[in-house]
Amino acid sequence: MTATSEKVVASREPELVTIRPQHTTRRWNPPRSVRRAAGPLGALVLWWLLSATGVLPKDVLAGPGDVLGKAWDMIVDGELPTAIVVSAQRVFLGFAIGAALGIVIALLAGLFRLGEDLIDSTVGMFRTLPWVGLIPLFIIWFGINEEPKIALVALGVLFPMYFNIYAGIRGVDAQLVEAGRVLGLKGWRMIRHVVLPGALPGALVGLRYALGTAWLALVWAEQVNASQGIGYLMNNAQQFFQTDVIVVCLITYAILGLVCDLIVRLATKYLLSWRASFEGA
Repeated sequence: MTATSEKVVASREPELVTIRPQHTTRRWNPPRSVRRAAGPLGALVLWWLLSATGVLPKDVLAGPGDVLGKAWDMIVDGELPTAIVVSAQRVFLGFAIGAALGIVIALLAGLFRLGEDLIDSTVGMFRTLPWVGLIPLFIIWFGINEEPKIALVALGVLFPMYFNIYAGIRGVDAQLVEAGRVLGLKGWRMIRHVVLPGALPGALVGLRYALGTAWLALVWAEQVNASQGIGYLMNNAQQFFQTDVIVVCLITYAILGLVCDLIVRLATKYLLSWRASFEGA
């Protein structure tokens, strides 16, 4: 072998490549609880800064410290717990009445074509009526005691319960219904084992929305000659320009609504544990 050929063979020998390990930096991913609390905490810090620097005067909106102190005084005096109990009774009684009516008429309209023809358009028409405009009529019908307040809450609950349950029933997959028929399911058995489980997600969405609407309706309901409750405290505070009391009442409304929403979310997670769903990327 010549010297030239030896150089060619040597040039064809594979070169050894050294692979160095790459050090990847791991990004810190905070827990979901921390991320969910970041928004409210950021708003609280901003509120405190605006109040501390005088950008937000006390006569316009009391600072977080004043609100916290006033809330503690109202709790110690028993004023706030008593108001919460009274308002909660109104909400839950109105919710029970409105939810019961909404479920019944949603089942009639969703399960039967005749019920849909008689009910759906009528409910859709009454849904567009403003709540505030109905208060004088409720006072004429029910007086100025607890009845108009409970009726207003019930009315606010009825519509989200009806529309979500009705849509859930009519949204059941037709292939599931056909499969139930093949298995011999008819009548009540078909409704119980196929239709109602298929409509359950929509019903739980309606329940969540209805509970939030109940607390919103209560704000208007407690403007009607209330002598107790959170709305009564807000009315008195408005007359004396007590912004700290107003903020305490608003935060109380928000916390009570958040607790109800959390209960429904936990119930939804338990009742729909059989269903695989997208939970976000």
